[in-house]
Amino acid sequence: MTAPAPHCPVLLAEMLTALAPEQGGHFLDGTFGAGGYSRAILAASPAAQLIGLDRDPEAIDRAEALAAEAPGRFAFVSGRFGDLDERLPPDLQLDGIVLDIGVSSMQIDQAERGFSFAKDGPLDMRMERNGPSAADLVNTADEAALADLIYRYGEERLSRRIARAIVTDRRLRPFTRTAELAGMIRRVVPRPSDGIDPATRTFQALRIAVNDELGELERALAAAERRLLPGGRLVVVTFHSLEDRLVKEFLRDRSGSAARPSRHHPLGEAGPAPSFTQLHRRAVRPGDEELARNPRARSARLRAGLRTDAPAWSLRRGRAA
Repeated sequence: MTAPAPHCPVLLAEMLTALAPEQGGHFLDGTFGAGGYSRAILAASPAAQLIGLDRDPEAIDRAEALAAEAPGRFAFVSGRFGDLDERLPPDLQLDGIVLDIGVSSMQIDQAERGFSFAKDGPLDMRMERNGPSAADLVNTADEAALADLIYRYGEERLSRRIARAIVTDRRLRPFTRTAELAGMIRRVVPRPSDGIDPATRTFQALRIAVNDELGELERALAAAERRLLPGGRLVVVTFHSLEDRLVKEFLRDRSGSAARPSRHHPLGEAGPAPSFTQLHRRAVRPGDEELARNPRARSARLRAGLRTDAPAWSLRRGRAA
């Protein structure tokens, strides 16, 4: 059996340039994973203090190894990055926050985690190993709800056809394996000319729904705004258009460069002072050398913002909190 490819941190050099940890300070790696970003941040400056945060129980052992290598400089906290306000010390303000959104290569490569349509395993997809699984969702949601989430989170045009087939097939036998669901989707969805597997969008949609990934990202962005010091940096790496759009709109709104009035305050009302300055005009993408080394990086996008000294916005009332 071929061993899984080693984890390759995506846009690593670009992340360090945007985060700028060389002068030291307090940083958060909100998606610790295999620790690639965390190791690079600690290596960039002996004065950097770092907290790693992750919801995946498998990250704990890797974090303990890094803590032993960097005593007094690294601490790990278990939890969701959307809950970073609750998981961090209440008075801690940060010089930088990095988020690498989505499923990791290691999670995809472990068939028993159920993230991959290319490997047969339990239809799970839970990053925390608790709560409702993808199988629970597929086998209990009604047809309309399934079609809506596959369309919304997977941007799948044939979502109604797929949902109808799921409901029809599960009457005979519930879906319990990734190969069963992927095989059914390939049966009802033609293979596109670009060669992408027909199951790709549906598996993406289920993973996002099971783990509330877009909700987590929205909460994390708002929490990062509250936690960053003036001059602090927010760096976010995403891997599909829904996540990237959220980050793009957040930074445009918060920097005052949105092309239309912010949806967070009424038309005609002056908005709050910009709480971020965008570090790049467009998303940063992997270069040819990285793509040759790691084809999985092809969809990665990096966006970053520099925190101003303006108060954090209130999402509900549309003015500074």
